[in-house]
Amino acid sequence: MIRLEEIRFAYEASRPVLDGVDFHLAAGERVALNGANGAGKTTFLHLMVGLVTPSAGRIVAFGRQRDTEKDFVEVRARAGLLFQDADDQLFCPTVAEDVAFGPLNQGKSTAEARAIVHETLMALGLEGLENRVTHKLSGGQRRLVSLAAVLAMRPEALLLDEPTNALDEETRQRLLDILAGLPQAMVIVSHDREVCARLANREVRLETGRLV
Repeated sequence: MIRLEEIRFAYEASRPVLDGVDFHLAAGERVALNGANGAGKTTFLHLMVGLVTPSAGRIVAFGRQRDTEKDFVEVRARAGLLFQDADDQLFCPTVAEDVAFGPLNQGKSTAEARAIVHETLMALGLEGLENRVTHKLSGGQRRLVSLAAVLAMRPEALLLDEPTNALDEETRQRLLDILAGLPQAMVIVSHDREVCARLANREVRLETGRLV
């Protein structure tokens, strides 16, 4: 589905973040991506969907090499990125508007988007929150709504950046149950060993700019 070949990236030329990374994600595969704080895990996810641009290397996603911003618009619809902080993902006044944003930008009609919102929120146990002000929800609710906003685009892969970060135990377990039941391929960045053990079938680690 997604392949990275000899990827190099640095915010400062003298301090490479990624230094010749090779990686692939196959359909149905769930990969845990580990590494120390500052190792480049979030940058790795952002590169996969074109939010930052490598200085060298090649990104092939869904059968095509991706180079330009236009190339990555399709990738972002097919590989949904769940940001580490839900507040970075949610920006509309209400829950329904946040979840509908992606489908509407994919060209769905208002009626189609409304149906997708209802179906997605029901699947995540968030029915009844449609008209709530997003930023007045609890942290756990915002995390689940941000996942709903990603799933509403019907992605084929999920890129999850610390999905259980700062959640209470009940919400954490609920989110884990939801993620475990999804069919999508996943790349999971998490320091939570239970998350990796339960969700992943392969594990890689970023060390000094390379995958091991």
